[in-house]
Amino acid sequence: MQLKDQAAIVTGGASGLGAATARKLAAQGAKVAVCDLNEKLAESVAAEICGVAVICDVSDAASAEAAVAKASAAHGPARVLVNCAGIGVAKRVIGRDGPMALADFDKVIKVNLLGSFNMLRLATADMSKLEPQSTGERGVVISTASVAAYDGQIGQAAYAASKGGIVAMTLPIARELAQFGIRVLTIAPGLFLTPLLANLPQEAQDSLAAAIPFPRRLGAADEFASLALHMVDNPYLNGEVVRLDAALRMAPK
Repeated sequence: MQLKDQAAIVTGGASGLGAATARKLAAQGAKVAVCDLNEKLAESVAAEICGVAVICDVSDAASAEAAVAKASAAHGPARVLVNCAGIGVAKRVIGRDGPMALADFDKVIKVNLLGSFNMLRLATADMSKLEPQSTGERGVVISTASVAAYDGQIGQAAYAASKGGIVAMTLPIARELAQFGIRVLTIAPGLFLTPLLANLPQEAQDSLAAAIPFPRRLGAADEFASLALHMVDNPYLNGEVVRLDAALRMAPK
């Protein structure tokens, strides 16, 4: 898909994988809406890439609708949506204080899984009405899962379930939206140097990296963004989930 002068939306775009992807898309000439709950960071990234900051709670229908409308008013309907917004809660099903609070499980599912679907349903409704490009494409959606969808660790029940749901819905939605020329893909990253991991002591980062076969280091956000950009660029990629993990297979704990 040709990106120059085309509108794109990146959720979780104010930091980490989302910010790197927003920058990469903008460098290719896309007009990027940086969607995030952190208004200050979103405005900073948007100013840097000449985009627009949009405050959005992806798990809320009204907030997402308003965000997509604001992005469309600024740049036109998006041809690209990259879902990077997400959270993680590390809690055992049965902990020292008893069973895991249902609200904790519910929150992760709402932000990660429901939030990804929420933005997808709204963005693709607009995409389906666009004129197709020379390749026949009207748009591309890329969501972010995790290797935890396949080998989640103890304490990751909610996170793994939310990311597994993203993996599971990729193919059926790609099949449904094929009639509109909209491609649907997912990236399942391994251990990446996001702001969360960057705050860990170097010793802890080195310990995590030691479990990765090759390259034996945490992934860089720019490497995630590069894969997202290739997915946008390659018209034959569709309905697929790509692990980006340096051959990591996570141990039970």
